[in-house]
Amino acid sequence: MMVDAALAQVGKNLSEAMRILGDGQMEPDAGTESRRFSRTSIPGPLQGDGQDVTTILHLVHHLIHEEEDEEEGKDKPSQAMQNVGEQGHMALLGHSLAAYISVLDRERLRKLTTRILSDTTLWLCRIFRYENGSAYFHEDDRDGLVKVCRLAINARYEEYTTEGYAVLSSTQPVIYQSASCRPGLGQHLCSQLGLPLSSLCTVPCNTIFGSQHQMDVALLDKLIKEDIEAGKLPLLLIANAGTPGAGHTDKLGRLKELCDQHSMWLHVEGVNLATLALAQVTSAVMAATRCDSMTLTPGRWLGLPAVTAVTLYRHEDPALSLAAGLTSSQPVEKLRALPLWLSLQHLGHNGIIEKIRHAAALSQQLLLKLKSVACIRTSVEEEPNSPVVLFKFSQELCAGSSGGSVDGFCAGEKEVLDTFNRWLGDQLAQLVPSSGVDVVELDDEGTCVRFSPLLTAAVLGTQQEDVDELVQKLLELVPMMSSTMNLRQDFREETHRRAALLTYIEELSWPGLGAVRYESQAEGLDESRRKEEVKKINNELLTKLQELDTDIIFSTGPEFVTEEDCIFVGMVTDDIDVSELVETISALGTDIEESGRLLENMTERVRKGILEAELQLQRASEEKLIEEGMLRQLPLVGSVLNWFSPVESSIKGRTFNLAAGSLDSTDVTYSTKVQAGRTPLQETPTLTSKRLSGQRLFRRPGAGYDSMSETSSIGPADETSREEGTTVSTNIHPSMSQPETLGQAASDVRPPNIPGTPEQAEAEEERQPEGQEVDLSGR
Repeated sequence: MMVDAALAQVGKNLSEAMRILGDGQMEPDAGTESRRFSRTSIPGPLQGDGQDVTTILHLVHHLIHEEEDEEEGKDKPSQAMQNVGEQGHMALLGHSLAAYISVLDRERLRKLTTRILSDTTLWLCRIFRYENGSAYFHEDDRDGLVKVCRLAINARYEEYTTEGYAVLSSTQPVIYQSASCRPGLGQHLCSQLGLPLSSLCTVPCNTIFGSQHQMDVALLDKLIKEDIEAGKLPLLLIANAGTPGAGHTDKLGRLKELCDQHSMWLHVEGVNLATLALAQVTSAVMAATRCDSMTLTPGRWLGLPAVTAVTLYRHEDPALSLAAGLTSSQPVEKLRALPLWLSLQHLGHNGIIEKIRHAAALSQQLLLKLKSVACIRTSVEEEPNSPVVLFKFSQELCAGSSGGSVDGFCAGEKEVLDTFNRWLGDQLAQLVPSSGVDVVELDDEGTCVRFSPLLTAAVLGTQQEDVDELVQKLLELVPMMSSTMNLRQDFREETHRRAALLTYIEELSWPGLGAVRYESQAEGLDESRRKEEVKKINNELLTKLQELDTDIIFSTGPEFVTEEDCIFVGMVTDDIDVSELVETISALGTDIEESGRLLENMTERVRKGILEAELQLQRASEEKLIEEGMLRQLPLVGSVLNWFSPVESSIKGRTFNLAAGSLDSTDVTYSTKVQAGRTPLQETPTLTSKRLSGQRLFRRPGAGYDSMSETSSIGPADETSREEGTTVSTNIHPSMSQPETLGQAASDVRPPNIPGTPEQAEAEEERQPEGQEVDLSGR
């Protein structure tokens, strides 16, 4: 069998391209040049000389991964390419082959495209149990609905082909859709068809009987009859076999009967249509095989990249289908089915069924395990094999199983629960990314976490182990959420008890214990000055709280908050003492504010102390001049006089107390051999113990002894450091202060040069050389 050399080259080039884009293997020179060019923020001119395929592919690789390389490095694989398997390569090969096939001669192209389209249509109709159907392949998954709606208009309005939209003015068509349909679907349909929005009728869902995500059939019948009486024409009904949010299926059997009664077109879409390929299908989904058209997304279900969506429909008039755009006489347009045609053959019938069965089994596995998880409520349809699982954290299920103050938590409870479930979904998506869970917002049930493996498992490669890990992470997060929810009221009450210092911030969008703000106690400040002070204190308070050894996360909160300068407390466990937590925040804030006041007054105190010291030193110099006389100030004469008749200096040493802002004498320091500045240093262990006490509050049970050991070990170290500080200070000041102190003591006891008692004379002889050396060095 001969093999086309061009086809072989296409496959080879695709394999090489996928290797470069996936592995990032490149030559150093080409890689450097591509990296330099790709990081140019402004598009550059087209180069005069052409580049080879490898260089261009390197450029594409860097354009894809440039941001990842800058932020996270090249060690992390590309999330977009890591799960493109062999069947994905077949889909990508289809796009390359489509370009090659399009250059064939017209007759050969017609035969090939007809075969591809016929095979793909036949396979899909058999797999999804849609007998005698035709297929329309389209890139936008909404385009098929637009085409079948145009087909319905052509079929109901016989003169539409010749008269156009003029025939619609006499009898306005009406399109009905469920309130659970995709947002914006009806508006897009009217925009593409040129219909007014009054032609769109949204049918509410059930409020009493049945699922709250299913269309209310009785109300739909009433709306249709009212439109007929108003002279309108019921044209088309859009139903769901798996709503976008909850995955619920409408009562398709009853809807089909209603559509047949009023000659309406029934179109069905949804993820549950994939289960039509399984051996066991629920009756609700099986009813979709009787509809007039359905839209399938096999690319997402089977993990096939760049594969078109497919709309299967039934209609006997090919001319109307051609007029509606569902079929085309251009062979090139039929090549849209080529990637899917290749992929379906590569997977085979059994491979397709296995992928869908695997996704459905993952849903059932998670649903079964969630039944044993406390505080988790599932929201699934009555159908036993629903492929979409919705679950949410419910405080009502935890109220009886844990402590805390649940009473009085009615204000904003729904908003808080939505916030907690949004946090839960984000955490699960980060902790188990291969699970594919996401967060959905539903009108009646609020925020829920959704697990829809039919849309994600084939792409992410989700396995049963991922579901087990998802449940395990859920078991770890739910107790923390429950304890945090129970302690929120206690946190609010404890904060209100300290209203003079702390202000409780009611922020419903914060998934945590709550938010507080420390209020400045300074008086006489204007509004702007007070705001600056509060911001400064809370920023420093947040930094100190984040430095504590605790499992609690303190942050500035969400990006968009109404209140500013707040401290947001994250999730907590049930062993946290909220009163001590709030007391610690209050005490740290008070300490920071008092320290700030001391620092603010420090500059003024130091300035005044320096001025006072200069005045006293000047006064002491004048007294020394008067006491010693003018002769002793002469360089040579003074040295001779001091040698024969030494004179003790009477200048006193001075110490500046920063805490008190006072200038004191050094007499007490050297008479007791203890520095006067030691009193403030003795307060350090108390402050240190208080700070460590704040840290112990956030430790789990069993950490108290370790904290006590740390506290006791720090105490002796502080004593040692204080003793070392005293020794160093004593060694620094004697050359300047000790002679002055001795001289002052001598002048207080007896006049200079007059011996006292023998003991005093002996002590004077011992001290005199030291005083003499200092006096000489001073001169």
